[in-house]
Amino acid sequence: MSRWINARLGQLEEYVPGEQPQDMQYIKLNTNEFPYPPAPAVAERLDKAEINALRLYSDPTCRVLREKLATRYDVSPDEVFVGNGSDEVLNFAFWAYGTDGVRFADITYGFYPVFADLHDLPVSIMPLREDFSIDINDYLNCRQMTVIANPNAPTGLALSLDEMEAVVRSNPDHVVVIDEAYVDFGAQSAIPLTRRYPNLLVVGTFSKSRALAGARVGFGIGNKELIRDLNRIKNTTNPYNINRLSMAAAEEAVQSRSYYESCIEKVKQSREKTKQALRGLGFLVTDSQANFLFASHPKISGKALYEALKQRGILVRHFDRERIRAYVRITIGTQEQMEALLTACQAIINKGE
Repeated sequence: MSRWINARLGQLEEYVPGEQPQDMQYIKLNTNEFPYPPAPAVAERLDKAEINALRLYSDPTCRVLREKLATRYDVSPDEVFVGNGSDEVLNFAFWAYGTDGVRFADITYGFYPVFADLHDLPVSIMPLREDFSIDINDYLNCRQMTVIANPNAPTGLALSLDEMEAVVRSNPDHVVVIDEAYVDFGAQSAIPLTRRYPNLLVVGTFSKSRALAGARVGFGIGNKELIRDLNRIKNTTNPYNINRLSMAAAEEAVQSRSYYESCIEKVKQSREKTKQALRGLGFLVTDSQANFLFASHPKISGKALYEALKQRGILVRHFDRERIRAYVRITIGTQEQMEALLTACQAIINKGE
C-alpha cells in the first residue's frame, strides 16, 4: 500500500471473495451462484435501445424497480431501498446504526466483521451452538444493532419466523438486520414483520435466486424512516448507485416470478438428492435451507477435500477457520454438476481407504 493511505484504513482486514480462477474450465460450486440463466425476459429487455440509453444517467431513485419490489412483497415503495448488491445495503446499515456496537455470530457471512472494522464499531461475536445453530437468547435485549443471516452462511441453517420476531421485539431501541440472501431456497422471510416493527430492516439480493450476481443489485425493506436513512447515505456517496442495464434486468427479474420459482425448485431437489448421497458416502451434512451444503468427512480434512476436488476440475469453498476447518461449502449446481461432484467425492474417499 502507499505511504499516503489513512493509517487506520491501511490496517483493515479485507473480505476474501470466493476464487474466480481463469486457468481452466471448472465446475464452479464455490460462490453460491445460481446454476440457471436469468429469465428470458431479462435478455429481451437488454436490447439495442437499452444499450443506446447508456449515455444517460440511471434513475437515482430506482422508482420503477422499487415499485415492482413493493408489489412483489406487499409493501409501499417508500419502504424499499435499492443498493449496489446487498453488500452496499449492509454496509450502509452498519454505518448508520452500529454506533452502540454490532452483534453477529462467530460463523456467518465474512463481510460483517469487515464492515464493523471499516466503520470502527464495537463488536459482540456470539458463538453458534455445537450443531451450528443460532441461540436466539444471545440476541435478546442486547442493546446493540443485531445482524442475522437467515439462512446463515456457510451452514445453511435457518431460524423460524417466531424466533426472528422474538429478537426484533426484544430490541426496540436498536435496529435488527435480517440478511435474507438465501431465503428463497427454503426459509421463512421476515418481511411481513416490517409492518409491525419499525426497527427491522430485511436485506435481499438478486445475486442468488434471481441469477443476477454479475448485475450487482440488492435491496432493503423496512420502515420508511429507515429507508430514508439509507437514501441519505447513498445520496451523499453515490446517488447513481445502480446502472441502467442492471436496473432494467432487475425489473424484469421481479416480473418473472414463475420462471425463477421453477428453477428454485430444481435447486432444492438437487440439494436434497445431493445431501442424501453425500450422507450415504459417510459425510456429515447440515440440513441446509440455502442453495449450498455444508459438509465434512471423517476420512479427509476440509482442505484436502477442497484441493482434491479442484484437481478434478470442481471448485468448492473451504474456510480455514477455527471450528469449521473440517468442512467445505458446496454450491448446488445443475443435477449433472452435482452428479459429477458425487462421482469425484466417491473416488476421493475410496482412494483414502
